Amino acid sequence: MVSAMLSRAIGLVRVKYIAYLFGRSAAADAFNAAFQLPDMISYFLIGGAASISFVTMLSRYDETGRREEGERTMSVILTTMVLVLGAAILLAEYLAGAYVRLLLTGFESDPSKAALCVGLTRILLPAQLFFLAGGVFGAVLIARRQFNIQVVTPLIYNCGTILGGVLLARRLGVSSLAFGTLAGAFFGPFLLNAVYARRAGMRYRPILDWKDPGLREWFRMSLPLIIGFSLVTVDNWIINFFASRVGGAVSLLTYAKQLFTAPVALGQAAGIASLPFLAALHAKSDRAPFARAVNASVSRILAFSILLSSWMIAMAGPAVDLVYRGGDFHRADAGAMARYFAIFSVSLCFWTSQAIYSRAFYAAGNTLTPMVASTLVVAALLPVYTALFHAMGPIGLAVASDAGIFVQTIVLAVLLDRRGMAPLAGLDYRELGCSLLASAASFVALMALRHVAAWSSRPQELVLLSLSGVVWAALSGVALRLTGSALPGQLLRRLRASE
Repeated sequence: MVSAMLSRAIGLVRVKYIAYLFGRSAAADAFNAAFQLPDMISYFLIGGAASISFVTMLSRYDETGRREEGERTMSVILTTMVLVLGAAILLAEYLAGAYVRLLLTGFESDPSKAALCVGLTRILLPAQLFFLAGGVFGAVLIARRQFNIQVVTPLIYNCGTILGGVLLARRLGVSSLAFGTLAGAFFGPFLLNAVYARRAGMRYRPILDWKDPGLREWFRMSLPLIIGFSLVTVDNWIINFFASRVGGAVSLLTYAKQLFTAPVALGQAAGIASLPFLAALHAKSDRAPFARAVNASVSRILAFSILLSSWMIAMAGPAVDLVYRGGDFHRADAGAMARYFAIFSVSLCFWTSQAIYSRAFYAAGNTLTPMVASTLVVAALLPVYTALFHAMGPIGLAVASDAGIFVQTIVLAVLLDRRGMAPLAGLDYRELGCSLLASAASFVALMALRHVAAWSSRPQELVLLSLSGVVWAALSGVALRLTGSALPGQLLRRLRASE
């Protein structure tokens, strides 16, 4: 999780660079929205199955001593999906203009922005082939308990975007970022995973075999992921649909969400790392260790997320201004973005915990239940996004996002409880109560500090954020100790173990 946080920090450098060059301009809106069609193509054809379903399958093959059979299945699946995804990308290249007019309706008022978004979308589309192949090769490494490469690949991907801008921005404008992103996807997620998967003993051979039992099993597990709607992904699409009607809103909400996803990486990294272990536990006849592992992971990540959100909400203003203001991104832009970031931060504990709850289902080979549940949640909440946007503007979209992930997390937790896979009674409610008390005490102190301290200049902001970090850590630690929390000791043990 620490490594994933470092990778997200590099991602923030990428976002900072984009904001510095283009701020909240029409070019920035077009670039940030250009990722949506490629992401949708990948989501509906692969649905995360390249990693989620495949890790579960490969873990089972390895556990039962059928590694060669697993490698052949991997070759069949990858060959098949490259052909399918390649055909879809060609079709999307042709239909990109119609897509922008249909699902980014606000861009119609600015034809040049719409045309730029179409061009950028066409540049970014082929990157999905690299993500697909890299996801399969990365799944091989994860199934074999090799996680380090998954930390490095986002670094290369993000650096690709930055280098594209550094080398080509004067000549190509915002298109330089798209070309850099494409190159980063090739050298990072694809090439690095391919090289290290081969070093780990994986051998890929182009094979087409529609009758392969592994392909059929993968398709059966992946189908719910492909046809369902996960709020984790769809949330951004809904936000962009409405935000495209307000100039600069797509960029500001995207920047805020990307900054927010840095700490969300805690839950995502825990979910990714836990998947092969949970799959191995679920394969045993005694399911009690599986339930304990899920509840212990959720309890720890919930407790820490509750604590961290108190600092994020209280220090949103100076943090966003310090990190992002500069170039074409001005103080007023930072102020608007900080409001979105603070609202997103309220739901941090739900974003992190739902990542583990969903992977508990995936580890059991059940992709249908979480996807049906998430699809119903999305359908039920669409009117909420609509109503809040019309009532509050872009701020309402951030509020609706929080409401959506809260509902999804509760639904997944209840479903796991009813199936006896992770009883809600097994959560460490005492620990969660300690974290809530510590978080409340820290938040009050941080808000008082923010109001009495000056932060109108960069040095003042840096001093305030440094001091707030010390205050937050000290008060949280004292409060946790006084309430008898085990969290500080658990965190120290894991840090020592990671060394």
